[in-house]
Amino acid sequence: MLNTAIVGLGWWGKTLVKAAHDFGAPIRFVRGVSMEPDTVRDFATEHKIALGTSFEEVIADAQVQAVVLATPHSMHRAQVEAAAAANKHIYCEKPFALSKTDAAAALDACQRAGVVIAVGHHFRLMPSMRVLAELKDASAFGTIMHVEGNYSHDWLANYPADSWRMIAQESRAGGMTSQGVHVLDCLRDLVGPMKRISALSKSRALKAAAGDTTAALIEFENGATGTLGTTIKAPFDWRIAVYGENATATSVSETRAIVRRAGQEPEVIDRPADFHLGRNLDYFAKAALGQGTFP
Repeated sequence: MLNTAIVGLGWWGKTLVKAAHDFGAPIRFVRGVSMEPDTVRDFATEHKIALGTSFEEVIADAQVQAVVLATPHSMHRAQVEAAAAANKHIYCEKPFALSKTDAAAALDACQRAGVVIAVGHHFRLMPSMRVLAELKDASAFGTIMHVEGNYSHDWLANYPADSWRMIAQESRAGGMTSQGVHVLDCLRDLVGPMKRISALSKSRALKAAAGDTTAALIEFENGATGTLGTTIKAPFDWRIAVYGENATATSVSETRAIVRRAGQEPEVIDRPADFHLGRNLDYFAKAALGQGTFP
């Protein structure tokens, strides 16, 4: 078991703790950090987590082998660098950083320390997304011409304006930090590195400082193009589509993909549901324990 500290015990931090437990990942949460400990004391007691308010005390604890960061995005670089310097493995929630400079510095710290760094991009593990990845690996698409994705919902639309998840310093470009980065990661996983991105964010329905709607045009290093859309004020929608010279495939839900080939009827592929959040944490823990690699 990997002795781990959870840093940030808001709703998502609690979700991560429960996901690791319910999936059966080899993670033992031994310490937790919260700036509002009284609000999570019952949860910590239930899960046998020693609760405190100091991140520094946690990374100084020799029994703690890893940290899971569910903290405000702007804190990630400093926390990753500190954890790496203390030889702790790190699972960091997305977005990993809010600038390329911070991301590169945090990755460099992990590489120097030789610790595992994992990021909470679990949507690529959804059953429907694995269908698309399998088609790619089998060269079923031929040359990939174009990809597009949209992840939108209104679950955060009524969040308090002063919540850290809504302020411009933490949540930039509308829904990008909460939703759009999942699309970006899935497109990167399917097509490869990106060469350039041109993006536009707007405030349409909400008076959100960071905007509520973002669109982007992408050029990949291999020459493919892509588009991305995300909004935090629309009914739920998820869609990732790959347009290849020989086939087109679309992820339309966690478990369903639709494949189209010239001259054939569309093929609907339904896969069993999979607990991909828990699986992502399981990959991390096993990598930290030397039992595999984080994808």
